[in-house]
Amino acid sequence: MHVYRSALLRFADDGSALYEEDGLLAVGPDAKGRQRVVAAGAWQALAHQYAGHPVTHLPGRILAPGFVDMHIHFPQTDVIGSPADGLLPWLENYTFPHESRFVDPAYGAQVAGFFVDELLRNGVTTALTFATSHPASVDALFTEAQRRQLRLITGKVLQDRHSPDGVRDDTEQSLLDTEVLIRRWHGVDRLGYAITPRFAPTSTPEQLRGAGDLAARYPDVWIQSHVAENLDEIRWARELFPASRSYLAVYDDFGLMRERAVYAHCIHFDDDDRALMRDTGTVAAVSPTSNLFLGSGFFDYAGADRVGFGYGLASDVGGGTSFSPFHTMLAAYYVGREGQSKQGLSLSPQQLWWQHTAGAAKALGLAGVVGNLQPGCEADFVVLNPRATPLLERKTAQARNLDELLFALIVLGDDRLVEQTVISQAKYASRA
Repeated sequence: MHVYRSALLRFADDGSALYEEDGLLAVGPDAKGRQRVVAAGAWQALAHQYAGHPVTHLPGRILAPGFVDMHIHFPQTDVIGSPADGLLPWLENYTFPHESRFVDPAYGAQVAGFFVDELLRNGVTTALTFATSHPASVDALFTEAQRRQLRLITGKVLQDRHSPDGVRDDTEQSLLDTEVLIRRWHGVDRLGYAITPRFAPTSTPEQLRGAGDLAARYPDVWIQSHVAENLDEIRWARELFPASRSYLAVYDDFGLMRERAVYAHCIHFDDDDRALMRDTGTVAAVSPTSNLFLGSGFFDYAGADRVGFGYGLASDVGGGTSFSPFHTMLAAYYVGREGQSKQGLSLSPQQLWWQHTAGAAKALGLAGVVGNLQPGCEADFVVLNPRATPLLERKTAQARNLDELLFALIVLGDDRLVEQTVISQAKYASRA
């Protein structure tokens, strides 16, 4: 058992923040040896229960849940910051050529090591990520995540048409490879598998049908893809699948919408699409820095809430421009505020933070497991230093309430704010 004394941020079931200026977090192993939160709350109320246990006192710091990234591309680590005219040219000119390099297992292993380091440096302790169409890329990322005890979900990309040599796969073999990888990795330690069509236009009906069959056979794996990100992409999908009511409905027609199905972007929806998301338990990975960078559009928060489907935040590196959850939360605030193409609204600091922690975990079907610091949760957390930069120190010192404090961290924060990331008592410093 180990006890931490510090300011403490966690979340109630309704998404509101619970904050203790002088808090206690007690962490200990469960029956399987996995570190979990045993107690969390006010120091004064709980300290007597843990007399005699070692205490790490972190004055001036904030303990907060590790961040959950609902959509990120591990093989696009080196694609981040590449200029392009839009989504489809960006894929053609940068993404596909780079992803073809992952046929080499040694290259994949090298990138996986850097990628996991970057997640941890930015305080991300759970991620749903794309690999490439090469099975070796999945093995490389799972191996590295397992070594570092990261909770990570990934899968081999399925793309058997409209893709160049080097990333295009074979329909039958791609499905066989997917099933082998599910059996090899899903449920091992903290790892999970996601059936991963890149997006509907790059898969034949036969491949999508096979993916749906696998999803039916393995109901506890995840499904991930992209939908309704870009108007040109939507026109293309409708040309390829004219029998489907909408681009989103293509996935439903092939059995790829259910709980644990996560679709990135979900920008250009009507209410029928929103109702389909709600009724199937499918959720959206909102990717604001990517949508702003590629000029794709703005996620309609008011529409999602009105109809009632789930969502959480995602970096979408490398279309996304930062691994930092603080940059993602700030971009989500911008996207919410935009009121010309949709209803604008101001997302509260607590709502933004919830979307990247407990809310994202709930959307992934992992509520009570990660993304929070309530008793029973896995003990993944970050140590934040609100004085990490002179401007942060000046601004946070003036905060009159929790919302002002959290918003200052969101607007002014980056990787320097994350002093340590802690996973199962393993501590990863943001900077050496």
